[in-house]
Amino acid sequence: MNRQEISEITYNEMRALFRKPRGRDAHKGDFGRVLVIAGSAGMAGAAILCARAALRCGSGLVTVSADEALFPILQGAVPEATCVSRSLSGALSREALLRYDAVAFGPGIGTDEDARALTAHVLEVCEAPLALDADGLNCVALMPGGADVELRGNVILTPHAGEAARLLGGGSSAEDVQAGREAAALALARKYRGAQIVLKGAGTLVASAGDPDGTDEELFPLRMRVNTTGNPGMATGGSGDVLTGVIASLLGQGFPPRTAAAAGVYIHGLAGDLMAAELGERGLTAGDLPRGVALALRQLAE
Repeated sequence: MNRQEISEITYNEMRALFRKPRGRDAHKGDFGRVLVIAGSAGMAGAAILCARAALRCGSGLVTVSADEALFPILQGAVPEATCVSRSLSGALSREALLRYDAVAFGPGIGTDEDARALTAHVLEVCEAPLALDADGLNCVALMPGGADVELRGNVILTPHAGEAARLLGGGSSAEDVQAGREAAALALARKYRGAQIVLKGAGTLVASAGDPDGTDEELFPLRMRVNTTGNPGMATGGSGDVLTGVIASLLGQGFPPRTAAAAGVYIHGLAGDLMAAELGERGLTAGDLPRGVALALRQLAE
């Protein structure tokens, strides 16, 4: 019988992670170089939200990879970030990607042939920890062989119910996932053994199947964490893009994938709670959340 370990992500646990102050002689290179590969025509906002979140979560340097036509929009909206093209042989070559400590991939990239080729390229050549979301997940599900692509152990998948159903395949639907969220998260953890699964929604679940090389679940139990922060006001377009930026930021700052996934969803939810307290749930937008991320980290550090 499979062993399963299920526990809540707690406030005290998060405080212990973030209470240590930064050194007075620190510089931007100490806090991670994050690459955000996101956005497309009509979807520049996805890249903006992801990059802002990474910066508010403490990343020292954030770079956005996008079509050059979007550079004026991106640099006007996120002046702290730099921009590079989507050249697979240039700015996104294997050698170029080595300079980054983490990569956020997928929000708003689309699912056309170019997006699918970009996804396959990044999965093949990127060695940095990777937060994979949105259209990046949809492109994985559309790859030859369906959703059976093999992922490395330093990848975090952040699907909502519909994306989870596409990754699971076999006729699964979003309704099926919602009706059995724990079972779906564990099924994804088994399928992508070693990767971290973040199944978004009320009470976001973080699941993994222990040692990525383990085949005996008696030795390598399925682990699941349940988030305790967040509110219905966060059910709005772009909220997931913010979460991807937060998780990528934590990866870039050196947190192990399992820790980054759990801390990312907790901080994201706490950010929503703090902003809902200020603005109300009905008026909350994804654009409010990056500021909430900074406030959440301040609270955890007190």
